[in-house]
Amino acid sequence: MTAPLRLVVFDCDGTLIDSQHMIVAAMAHVFAAHGLAALPRADVLSIVGLSLDEALAALLPDTEPGIRRRITQSYKDAFFEIRHRADLAEPLFPGVREALAALHARPGTVLGIATGKSQRGLAHALETHGLRDYFVTLQTADDAPSKPHPEMLRRAMRAVGAAAADTALVGDTSYDIEMARAAGAHAFGVDWGYHAPETLRSSGAHFVLSDFAALAPALDALWTGEPRQAVREATVHGRREP
Repeated sequence: MTAPLRLVVFDCDGTLIDSQHMIVAAMAHVFAAHGLAALPRADVLSIVGLSLDEALAALLPDTEPGIRRRITQSYKDAFFEIRHRADLAEPLFPGVREALAALHARPGTVLGIATGKSQRGLAHALETHGLRDYFVTLQTADDAPSKPHPEMLRRAMRAVGAAAADTALVGDTSYDIEMARAAGAHAFGVDWGYHAPETLRSSGAHFVLSDFAALAPALDALWTGEPRQAVREATVHGRREP
């Protein structure tokens, strides 16, 4: 019998790339330009993962839709205007490149991305870090409803022909976890992103990783049908020291 195709889909901001400084700076720039009071950093980071429209609706619930649309466009423009500032670098999180390379080399395993970024923003990020060739499917907020709606993940599964049981989503926010659960996929949280581990667990994460080195053994344990405790041990194998 042919082995099933395995699909591992990653969120981008907060999971692969530490983009917090850029996001906070762009949001502060736009709010100031529109005469709005700056928001606390934690509030801005809490909406990372949503599409930009949904994020601004959450941050500015009492603002007229027309004004929000103008702010949305201003944010897109600002993000690309200031992306070359040295103090706003968007580095990869530790272990990202090694983990992607190892999974990409596995027969029968393919990788994808599901992100609240636009196609333009995602293309720039992947090109900057030389990651584009690792992924066979790229799903963005341009193509489907915002997370936590499951359509982005469903589109990724359809694109490669993977079943939900053979799909894992790796993300750092409750929106990622809720999307994965709604699509019937396995939900892996990471504890280095923008939502707290307890938030990921309460949202339904099957496991929360503390190091990218733990991802491959956790997937192995999951898909070979090993007991839940074996998967749990795999997820903490590479835990970083505080």
